[in-house]
Amino acid sequence: MIDHPRPRPDADALRALAPCGSPEELLLRRLDLDRLPRHLAVIMDGNGRWAKQRQQGRTQGHRAGVVAVRETIESCARLGIEVLTLYAFSVENWKRPKHEVWTLMNLLREYVRKEVQTLQKHGIRLHIIGRRDRLDPSLLKELDRAMAETAHGDRMVLNVALNYSGRSEIVDACKRIVQDWASGEPVDIDEDTLGRYLYTANQPDPDLLIRTSGEMRISNFLLWQLAYTEILVTPTLWPDFRKAHLLQAILEYQQRGRRFGGLDQAPVPQSNQIG
Repeated sequence: MIDHPRPRPDADALRALAPCGSPEELLLRRLDLDRLPRHLAVIMDGNGRWAKQRQQGRTQGHRAGVVAVRETIESCARLGIEVLTLYAFSVENWKRPKHEVWTLMNLLREYVRKEVQTLQKHGIRLHIIGRRDRLDPSLLKELDRAMAETAHGDRMVLNVALNYSGRSEIVDACKRIVQDWASGEPVDIDEDTLGRYLYTANQPDPDLLIRTSGEMRISNFLLWQLAYTEILVTPTLWPDFRKAHLLQAILEYQQRGRRFGGLDQAPVPQSNQIG
């Protein structure tokens, strides 16, 4: 986990994110840059419907979704988001046609190969969460290499949930606790303990979850971590998701009162935050 206080976003990074006079700049000016989510999670949904609307194969929708992935990662890094978690492939997704699964895995392989140097350059640490079984050994080798090469990134952690299931994550955490207990290591089981055994150990829980395509469910994603997360569902299909959608989602997040079981927090007045 990034272990230093988060600095305010760099002025040059903000100008690159939202050029002067652009619609994005108008949204950015409404944000309070001191109240950005530390951890943003995204369920990237709607690739198939995007392709169907254009009378294309589902795999074309996944290829188009890579553009949204790249722009979202870049935008979050420029904003100074500490952790970004993308739901790339669930345990249930193995039920899809073999060719579609093959396409998804190869798109991930291509992305990692092409972007690892960019991730390094911008201080982004790649972290794969999920079970390693069923993943092709050559893909695992590529992912392990990319994680090693980005291990010193101190700007943002990029979690990619691959062969992931929220229920499986909790089961795996319980198994590891039992193993440590059986080996003689004392384990006092409470919420903090379980959190340390999750795939996202030492990371803050998500402040905001964005789900594209309008579906009103969390689909077995980060079941433990989402207990107090603000959820925003947008009808935008994932391949169409751009930085303006991201900024609008963060703006809505900042307009909500996060109670955590207590009283409403007083809203913070909005002001021009761009340097």
